[in-house]
Order: sequence, then structure tokens, then C-alpha cells
Amino acid sequence: MKRPFFALLAAWVFLTRIPLPIAKLGERDFETAPGFYPLVGLAIGAIGAAGFALGWAIGGASIAAIFGTAATLLATGAFHEDGLADLFDGLGASTAERMMEIMRDSRLGTFGAAALFLVLLLKVAALSQLPFMLALAALPVAHGASRLSAVTVIATSRYARAEGIAKPVAKGIGAAPLMVATLTGIAAVAIGATVLGPGAVLCGLAGLCVGHVTTRLLFERKLGGYTGDCLGAVQQISEVGFYLGLIAWL
Repeated sequence: MKRPFFALLAAWVFLTRIPLPIAKLGERDFETAPGFYPLVGLAIGAIGAAGFALGWAIGGASIAAIFGTAATLLATGAFHEDGLADLFDGLGASTAERMMEIMRDSRLGTFGAAALFLVLLLKVAALSQLPFMLALAALPVAHGASRLSAVTVIATSRYARAEGIAKPVAKGIGAAPLMVATLTGIAAVAIGATVLGPGAVLCGLAGLCVGHVTTRLLFERKLGGYTGDCLGAVQQISEVGFYLGLIAWL
């Protein structure tokens, strides 16, 4: 990683809709950007935690959960949620080619709308069940760890399209960016464990892993790899899995 700062900026530009006054970024910066996806995820989760705190001050747990979820949607422009909806719209296709064609379509179908509604509902419901301090800690950890979950797909699978928005990572991820992403994810979980407790974090990670594996089973057997939409879906379902794991522990 010859330009780590620019790779971090590329990760921020790719994953969020929060503008930054930055210099011109090159293709290599976006290729190494996945190394910083978990770090950007932590920042997105912190934005969600700020929204949660504001909602709590206004109206308690339910309002806090809605505000926290809305804050992350605004920060990312619903980037990952769009991928989730596109994937589920495409799952009904009979062939991989037709599935990718449907996933390219900007229109939202019934399956995608239902999946998006259920995932957002689960987020709000789970966050509203967490005590205030636990929710504040869970949001950054879940967002950071779920981006590492998506990076794991990049590292262990192959890009299924000839071209697309995730094309910069079509060649996979190098050893240095993967190490940075992994260490960031581990650090996030370790720091979160000081607030959430080791048992709670382990249950959260177990839920995240279930979400990761389940989502990959949905698309890898048909596509033989991943697309950008698949990465978004993995992130979303891994994040929800983390919250549900915490709820199961509590």
C-alpha cells in the first residue's frame, strides 16, 4: 500500500455520500481501498450512534433505533441497502446471466422491496431492545465488522461480472490491504468487548458469521462469485446478524 492515506480516502468516497475536499484518486487507490472498509464502517457506525443518542433524547428506545438507522442510511446514501434489494430481486432468475441482468435493473421489484423492508425492520427492532450504552457501542462494532465480512468475500471469492461498480476489486485484495482490514476489524471487536462484554461480542460475531455464510449460499452457487450488489447484501445481513446475536445473549 504505497498510498494508504489516498486508499482511505477512496474507501470513504466509495462507501459514503459525505463529501471530502480531496485530491484526484487513481485506480490503484480504489483497488487498495478495501483495506480501509472496516475503518470507514466504524465511522459510519459512529454516525449511527450519534443519531441513536439524539433519538433517545427525543423519545426513548424506539425513536433512537429509527434515528440511528436513518443516520447510517443518510451517511451511505443507502448504498449497501440498494445492493441487498438488487440481490434479492435477482434470486428468482433461472440463470446467472438473467440474475445479473435483473440486478442491473434500477427498478425495485417485489422480492427486493420485501427483503429491504425486513432487514430495516430487524435493525430497528433489535436496536430498540438494546440498553442505551450497549447500542452506542454495538453500532460502530457492527458496521466495522460487517464491512470486514464483505472484504472476506473479496478475498475468498471471485468477481462475477465483466464490468461493474466493484470492478476496482475484481482482482481480489492484496495481502497488505487484507491485513489492515483484518487488524482493524479485530481492534474494533476488542474495543467493543470492553463495553459489550466478551460473551456478548462472541454471540454477536456468531450471528454475523451466520449472516455471512447464509448470504453467500444465496448467490455463490448461481453466480460462481460475487458482484457489488452481493457485497452490499453481505454487509447488511452480517450487520443484522450481529445485532441479533447480541439480543440472543441478552
